[in-house]
Amino acid sequence: MLEKFVDELPIIDEILPIRSYHQAPFYEVTMRETYQKLHRDLPPTKVWGYNGQYPGPTFHVQRNQTVHVLWKNELPKKHFLPIDTTVHGAGNDVPEVRTVVHLHGGITPDTSDGYPEAWFTNGFQEVGPYFTHQLYTYPNRQQGTTLWYHDHAVGITRLNIYAGLAGMYIIHDPAETYLNLPKAPYDLPLLIQDRSFNPDGSLYYPSQPNPPVPNVNPSVVPEFLGDTVLVNGKVWPFMNVEPRRYRFRILNGSNARIYRLSLSNGLSFIQIGTDQGLLEQPILVPELLLAPAERADVIIDFSNGFQQSIVMENNPEPPFPPGDPNPEGPVMEFRVNKPLTCPDTSSIPAHLAAIPKLLTYQKNRNLLLNMRPDPYGREIHLLDNRVWADSVSEIPSLGNTEIWTLINISNATHPIHLHLVQFQIVDRQPFDADIYKKDGRIVPTGPRTLPDLNERGWKDTVRANPHEITRIIMTFGPYPGLFVWHCHILEHEDYEMMRPYYIVGHGDRYIVPL
Repeated sequence: MLEKFVDELPIIDEILPIRSYHQAPFYEVTMRETYQKLHRDLPPTKVWGYNGQYPGPTFHVQRNQTVHVLWKNELPKKHFLPIDTTVHGAGNDVPEVRTVVHLHGGITPDTSDGYPEAWFTNGFQEVGPYFTHQLYTYPNRQQGTTLWYHDHAVGITRLNIYAGLAGMYIIHDPAETYLNLPKAPYDLPLLIQDRSFNPDGSLYYPSQPNPPVPNVNPSVVPEFLGDTVLVNGKVWPFMNVEPRRYRFRILNGSNARIYRLSLSNGLSFIQIGTDQGLLEQPILVPELLLAPAERADVIIDFSNGFQQSIVMENNPEPPFPPGDPNPEGPVMEFRVNKPLTCPDTSSIPAHLAAIPKLLTYQKNRNLLLNMRPDPYGREIHLLDNRVWADSVSEIPSLGNTEIWTLINISNATHPIHLHLVQFQIVDRQPFDADIYKKDGRIVPTGPRTLPDLNERGWKDTVRANPHEITRIIMTFGPYPGLFVWHCHILEHEDYEMMRPYYIVGHGDRYIVPL
């Protein structure tokens, strides 16, 4: 077991534009293989990084300021993690190493969204059938918020992100300056991921589930859960802090692990924002629950903790997933040992942002989250009992508002993410799983419950719990075109729990690809 709290938390580098293009900042980002020290007692570990660093550099952009990013692939032609060629899109008929970048939570046109089949290879070979180019435009016409960018290549997303292809993207809103929240250098992203290592320091990712799958090797696994936790690319780091308020933009960037975070001294997080921006008011959160891809914008007040060491811990609720090697334990340590460099004049206002409630809608879609066996006897997770290659079935109209009723008849919590749109959680409601298994009827066993207080903002990822109905409401736009929705457990997403959806524009007669 690696020793905890021996490496200082890295402060992720900021990326700067290299020039102007069409009167907007122009960035260039190259994916490269490199070796990086992830823990004091490990040899340098092979990783893939944006601009050769893991995590990738942080974008700091302004609301309503368009930026252009040229994404370049200079990775090796062979993958160093096990590829299951029975997974759709990852067969022997395509290159092993393929990448495409998705700005998670970005409100962008479909040509810059990172469609999973719009992948490209080293040397800019463009083989994917949709929107194959690497110069992406991000309008940033949305609230100030914490987004992230990561790989999204069909069939190998779990491997590319695990290899290191992830980074933070922060939209700053001038309106926030009047709120007097903690500012840089006391405003920092925390990217939390779990990993496992081989004795030589290389990344371990299983090539088989337990028990192994006959006639398939390597085989995709149901979920991946690592035995160590990294923050900003370091294993169980520590951070020296001043006795003052800090703003932390926390992202769960793990493949499958759900975190329930708390502070060892009993201090509450003060949550001020969620996936898509600020909440209406600050919420005291003793335990912060984050599924993969969810973000929480929080303030931690260390002002009364001088000379204390405070551990941020993971305390998930049982039952833990089968085979979880590290169901609970430390994430990182805060050491309140630095003297104040200047007085802390920040504050936490009682009101943060106005969030208009979506109340009227044109359509309600009932969508199952279900499972069925594949030809090899493996259980696969599905959206409405369809696979990725099935015909497009969700075709909302541009500007229309819909409720999507997610009916989870599986035994897993699924963090469901929709590209392009931001939504609000309407409610959740339990139903009788036994009755459903017997005759397929959905019979509620309790009332509808409102989302938690810290979920009542704009979201792009929602936890859909097993044997529950989860309702979300959203307006489709502002762009028409082809997008996707999927579970953000990466192993589920890669193996069929992802579907395209198409937004029909006004007067659009385009035939949806089948």
